[in-house]
Amino acid sequence: MIKLHTKITLQPEKNQIDYSSKVLLLGSCFATNIGEKFEYFKFQNLVNPFGIIFHPIAIEKLVTRAINKNYFTDDDIFYHNEKWCCYEVHSELSEIEKETYLKNLNKRLLQLNEYLKSASHIIFTYGTSWVYRFIETDSIVANCYKVPQKKFLKGILSEEDISASIDNTITLIKSINPTVNVITTVSPVRHIKDGVIENTRSKAHLITGLHKEVSAKNRIYYFPSFEIMVDELRDYRFYNEDLIHPNNTAISIIWEAFKNVWISEETNTIQKEISTIQAGLQHKPFNPNSESHKLFLKKLQEKMEGLKNHFSHIKF
Repeated sequence: MIKLHTKITLQPEKNQIDYSSKVLLLGSCFATNIGEKFEYFKFQNLVNPFGIIFHPIAIEKLVTRAINKNYFTDDDIFYHNEKWCCYEVHSELSEIEKETYLKNLNKRLLQLNEYLKSASHIIFTYGTSWVYRFIETDSIVANCYKVPQKKFLKGILSEEDISASIDNTITLIKSINPTVNVITTVSPVRHIKDGVIENTRSKAHLITGLHKEVSAKNRIYYFPSFEIMVDELRDYRFYNEDLIHPNNTAISIIWEAFKNVWISEETNTIQKEISTIQAGLQHKPFNPNSESHKLFLKKLQEKMEGLKNHFSHIKF
């Protein structure tokens, strides 16, 4: 039989995710993609409270700040392009009003603190080894905010840098949440603005540094999102038009692989029921005032109430 692609063999892990689990996802835009699946199927989750974060140092800084409750102050923010910004978080959080911005940042800090203490599973998706160091403070940033490039030095994290940063992050988390399961992965998104060769170097550093920390004994695991994309899905039909980001088909395939490894089979019935409700909520009736549509809405509401009675966290 002719094989048309390489199949990566995966086995279900212990300590799988079910509807009693709390899942925290931090990292690149691929973390957001997978987080949307968790949200769609109504698992308890928190996804990138400080926006998309690409590299290990930036994630380590935010985790450390959250665990220590080191609140954001005036010293941590700056005014740029008529908005308040912070080099530690994504630009999507920027605000016109300073007080609103600081209040929002610290609200998210407490939210992250709570999840780091109570999460059953934390998923880190690392995107790049390339970093920018702000010359004025000699500190690595998460986002440059299109500030002139002359104010930064660009560099690449070594395998040792990455391993040390990930180790620091996980050690700190386990000091307050010793039984948490940590799932690491490398984003399949190609950062070709750095250059194709530079992207390969970046991913290689991440994979090598990351695998120094993987240990099933310590509940630190690796899921091969990157490998599935570049081996099983080795075709541009699985990319968006930018030829950089995985498209919905690719994300769904990787999600299915993740489910087989990390989501308990016992949740399948509930997932199907939730999927039916989600489809019903998206339904556009020909006649909203018809008796048949009113009956449809009544049955849909009954299904939602039934799920809420079993799982109080589920909201539609």
